[in-house]
Amino acid sequence: MTDTNSFRILLYYKFVHIPEPELFAAEHLEYCKSLELKGRIIIAEEGINGTVSGTIEQTEQYMKDMHNHPLFSDMVFKIDEAKEHAFKKIFVRHKKELVTLRYEDHLDPNVLSGKRLSPKEFHERLQNEDVIILDGRNNYEFDLGHFRNAIKPDVESFRDFPQWIRDNLKEAKNKPILTYCTGGIRCEKLTGILMNEGFNDVYQLEGGIVTYGKDPEVQGRLFDGKCYVFDDRVSVTINRTDEDVIVGVCHHCSKPTDTYINCTDDLCHHQHLCCDECQELYKGYCTPECESNDKAVTKLG
Repeated sequence: MTDTNSFRILLYYKFVHIPEPELFAAEHLEYCKSLELKGRIIIAEEGINGTVSGTIEQTEQYMKDMHNHPLFSDMVFKIDEAKEHAFKKIFVRHKKELVTLRYEDHLDPNVLSGKRLSPKEFHERLQNEDVIILDGRNNYEFDLGHFRNAIKPDVESFRDFPQWIRDNLKEAKNKPILTYCTGGIRCEKLTGILMNEGFNDVYQLEGGIVTYGKDPEVQGRLFDGKCYVFDDRVSVTINRTDEDVIVGVCHHCSKPTDTYINCTDDLCHHQHLCCDECQELYKGYCTPECESNDKAVTKLG
């Protein structure tokens, strides 16, 4: 590891029709390998969704080449400085959807999506009493950090949202709804679901939580805790003011913590919030059963 930020992490997506997406994914993998980038990229007929890490030179070349491609000339890259790679390998996979939804109706964010709000506009609307603030992420992401007064949908995966909305928000179809997610891509579809289900006043945070945290005026205000990210960093700071607080609680003792770990048991690997004291006390296991199972497997081995 170096002492200076000589690496970058790029987060990006674009909904655009990609002809022969399976072939494009295979070619893009070889291209990323040639640049020695690492990360995860999804290619679908409906577009691209990726996060990669590399040196400043490698990431600059990647952005330049992508902007020179006619399909991605206006693609927005969110950039984080880093001291090292945030991934161990490079994966480029072809999938049917950029965000797995399996909704009964086809949703094209270029045709149907909520009104986009800048960080400043979002911050202002957060303070209105009549708004519903809907987190577009999963439970474990919400538990680490979220916007103040946001609703925590009880969903294990994104494809659970349509039914959750029908079960929980049907009385709010005429209320303004603010949606947000990590980088913006899930809200492109989430707002489409809401509008397709009959909601009339729907908004999304442009660029997601990570963009909100970088805004020089807002500085992440009204976001409590850390933002979960899908790379080796696990979490990043959003609220850059003296209002920053910890909202996560330890899985074992319920003390405040913002540290996520994977269960030491290879057959479990349940990701859970754990304070430093309990990491040492429970040796990284999420339950006593996992520790017992792991010891039994070791003996058999």
